[in-house]
Amino acid sequence: DVESGATIFAGNCAACHAGGNNVIAAEKTLRKEALDSYLAGGRKESSVVTQVTNGKNAMPAFGGRLSDEEIGDVAAYVIDQANGDKWDE
Repeated sequence: DVESGATIFAGNCAACHAGGNNVIAAEKTLRKEALDSYLAGGRKESSVVTQVTNGKNAMPAFGGRLSDEEIGDVAAYVIDQANGDKWDE
């Protein structure tokens, strides 16, 4: 659910990823070209779910903090934003 994902993103992800950016690793944004280049499995919801659930490098794992449904909603939101070039809106 993209709408729910937006709310969850705002409360859990936006501190580091506001506007699709990345305050820790500037090149690893949430824009489609960046997701294609660094996300294991490419730019798809299942890849975002894996990253959010398990974390990687400086990104903490959210598995256990967020439910599987919440993580799925965040992934749907991230992919919707990236695919529609909506991060700057």
